[in-house]
Amino acid sequence: MNKNTKSIEKDFTPIQLRIPVEIEKMVNITDEVYTFNEVIDHIDLRKYCVKEENIKGRPQYDREKLLKVIIFAYMEDGYASVREIEKKCQTDIRYIWMLDGQKGPTFMTIENCMNEIKEGITGILNEINGYIFKKEKVDTSHLYIDGTKIEANANKYTWVWKRSCTRSRDKVFRYVEELIKEINLNILNQQGLQIETREIYTIEYLEEIVENYVKATGIEEQNIVRGKGHHRTIEERYYLKLLEYISKLKRYSESIEICGESRNSYSKTDKDATFMRVKSDYMGNDQLLPAYNMQIGVCDEYVAVVDAKQYASDMECFVPLIEKFKETYGKYPKYPVADAGYGSYNNYLYCEEKGMEKYMKYTMYNKESTDPKYRDNAFRSVNFETDSQGKIKCPGGKTFNFSHTKHIRGNEYGRTEEIYECENCEGCKYREKCFNGKGNRKISLNRELSKIHKEVYDNMQSANGYLLCMNRSIQAEGVFGNIKWNRQYKRAYRRSLKSIIFEFTLISCGFNLYKYHNKRIQQLQKAA
Repeated sequence: MNKNTKSIEKDFTPIQLRIPVEIEKMVNITDEVYTFNEVIDHIDLRKYCVKEENIKGRPQYDREKLLKVIIFAYMEDGYASVREIEKKCQTDIRYIWMLDGQKGPTFMTIENCMNEIKEGITGILNEINGYIFKKEKVDTSHLYIDGTKIEANANKYTWVWKRSCTRSRDKVFRYVEELIKEINLNILNQQGLQIETREIYTIEYLEEIVENYVKATGIEEQNIVRGKGHHRTIEERYYLKLLEYISKLKRYSESIEICGESRNSYSKTDKDATFMRVKSDYMGNDQLLPAYNMQIGVCDEYVAVVDAKQYASDMECFVPLIEKFKETYGKYPKYPVADAGYGSYNNYLYCEEKGMEKYMKYTMYNKESTDPKYRDNAFRSVNFETDSQGKIKCPGGKTFNFSHTKHIRGNEYGRTEEIYECENCEGCKYREKCFNGKGNRKISLNRELSKIHKEVYDNMQSANGYLLCMNRSIQAEGVFGNIKWNRQYKRAYRRSLKSIIFEFTLISCGFNLYKYHNKRIQQLQKAA
């Protein structure tokens, strides 16, 4: 710093700017802040940010005002970083007005406030929806469901595969078994001792082996020479090898435990994220990236319920989302509408149990509805005729006899498939059209599932089905399109599943307020 700069700073006297507190004179009446205050004033935010007052140090910011500022930032921008909120609290008249002219909080103060409300963010969304749904008379009997993959805040090439860890663990078991045999043969048998071998070795059992081995051989770990090029006794080499295998097994066991039963991979930089196929460009080209499966249920263009899962399949996300809707609104939706990713035997029977209509497409619905040749193909097993005695007949007049029953893996309702085999396919004039394999043709049938598919097909082909399908593509997919492209939330910013649910729920709060404001402005313009 030169002398001229010091002299300027010494002579500089800051000008005090006085801003009027009457916001109506400075901000247009159609601004989002008025709609925001209309909704938030009917919600008691203080119960979501209760924290013991710190007796020592400076007085804390009013948590209720901070929470208002955070929600308003997400209403205005879709996603707002704590740095952006900090800057707006210093420069934007609306934020200054909401803070009652108090000096703007730092980004760490805002982050601490957000961490305090993680557990209560779902309650905030429910209360916002309670006010908006009552004012707009939102129909909660129709729930439009959709999911999307959001890339996690994790590095691309940090995967850990459960199957690879399982195979490596099994290899270490074999290495341990061979090592124990060598220890018994070369050392312990001479002392009349022996270590028992097993097919599977637990960490505790191996640690017990090491402890007994040290007592039997008298090895002192601090005296073992480390590094390459040094001579070690055979007892020391076996001891270090046991420790190496224990370390590997601990690492593999930890990785398998992190994956759990429902996942096959995770990321080292965000252990809750799973590697999924994520669409990375407008051409639909996908990449294997760490991601979360975001789920929403939409009622009349408003996000009614949100969830996030660690697995890519939408089928497994349907029941938890509906149960969350039931917990929030006290009832099941009459018409849950979803695409083919949600249509499964489990979900259809679940809808029957809860009194919901079946408006979820199944896997081959689009092909059946758009390709009459495929739908009416006489050689499809579902189109085979059944005679008066219950025998299945193919177009060639051959009878299919029952072979065995096959259990479907991962089914909660005991679903099974019946396997039938043709009595004789030799010499059939339709063989080339019907079956190209060797031997007799085998088919698998689930009559109950086929009956459900017929019911779903009729529902979707009805006038009400066309309307619901169209509304789902407009509302549910439209919400994701708005959030991802207009409000710039294409990648998660936080880490861990709990933080992702908090982040996405906060974005949904802002989206509903933003949607309510736009509808309110449209109503005012029509009335004018």
